[in-house]
Amino acid sequence: MAKAEPGASEELLILRSSIDNLDAAIVHIMAERFKITKRVGALKAQHGLPAADPEREALQIGRLRQLAIDSDLDPEFAEK
Repeated sequence: MAKAEPGASEELLILRSSIDNLDAAIVHIMAERFKITKRVGALKAQHGLPAADPEREALQIGRLRQLAIDSDLDPEFAEK
């Protein structure tokens, strides 16, 4: 096993800590998003609105793909 350059191990720990913090933030944001989408579903059901809105979904996909491109992220990955 190759020996790490001085400071590399410390930098690796810092970078991994940043990744862990981002992962936690992503999970919390996704949980909040799902709470809101459940409320949307309940509201639609309560008012007899269709569950799916293909026009809205197409707009969202286009918006998210553009955000991904602007952020230098693969738009295919972002869409999934």
